[in-house]
Amino acid sequence: MSLLSVRDLEVTFDVRPRGAWPWTPSLKLHAVSGISFDLAAGETLGVVGESGSGKSTLARAIIGTIPASGGEVIWDGTDLQTLSPHARRVHRRQVQMIFQDPLAALNPRMTVGEIIAEPLVTHDPSASREEVRQSVRESMERVGLLPNQINRYPHEFSGGQCQRIGVARALIVKPRLVICDEPVSALDVSVQAQVVNLLKSLQREMGLSMIFIAHDLSVVKHISDRTLVMYLGRQMERAGAKQLVRQPRHPYTRALISSVPIPDPAKEAARKRPVLEGELPSPLSPPSGCVFRTRCPLARPACAEGVPPLEKVEEGHVVACPYHEEQQAWSAA
Repeated sequence: MSLLSVRDLEVTFDVRPRGAWPWTPSLKLHAVSGISFDLAAGETLGVVGESGSGKSTLARAIIGTIPASGGEVIWDGTDLQTLSPHARRVHRRQVQMIFQDPLAALNPRMTVGEIIAEPLVTHDPSASREEVRQSVRESMERVGLLPNQINRYPHEFSGGQCQRIGVARALIVKPRLVICDEPVSALDVSVQAQVVNLLKSLQREMGLSMIFIAHDLSVVKHISDRTLVMYLGRQMERAGAKQLVRQPRHPYTRALISSVPIPDPAKEAARKRPVLEGELPSPLSPPSGCVFRTRCPLARPACAEGVPPLEKVEEGHVVACPYHEEQQAWSAA
């Protein structure tokens, strides 16, 4: 049985236009539309897409900080929407989050020890002060921080160290699932590799499941078992991480992969890459039918008539494009 199952998840927001009269009807912003996937214990699911594609909203709907407008989030066989407030509080200990900006996510008025201890104090108020302090020291050592730094403040640490503090804070309550919301995008490339390797090591050590959100497919390929590609709130493609990079089926996935530079200058200069034209449409008025059709080189009139369903092309690989077989010809053109 899957640890986490997401079924047709929908998240919409009511948005009132700026300067509108009080009686003006609000608009519907479709942030997440019909996302479904399963996550097994110990597995990592990568979620990629442009800014504005709904990745962070999906994460917050799963963890419960944003209410879902429709669909189901099933945790270990239980629909989270049916839980009582007390049961939901217990559940939140099992799911923790690591945020994008490591310094902004930490309270500058609290010491590192207080920051890391806060989730433990919240979820286990009966723990003694000495037990909390010992857990904080163990968590700091686990992520590569020195215990003698426990009384320092966040501004005294580098960006990579601040992200390690965020990881220690998330793991101190021993969760079963960690949602990483672009945890390395604000870091230098060398520090990114260190944090990613740290997360992989901790996952093996603690048996964690992870949802890893990022823009960079090369990072996602390195840490994830499977990858889900999102565009304007919808799922475009889902496959094994290496399989997706090796044989992408959706034109949008192909464009994302082509945007990642090759370190070899000669190969980079000689490479033919599909160019994605135009801007991401507004989620307040998404295109009819396939939301990617306004930027897709394979689009045709039929694409505006209905939302394409996810089609299974091979085991573990689904794609939301009825013309995906033609993408190879487009990429070679």
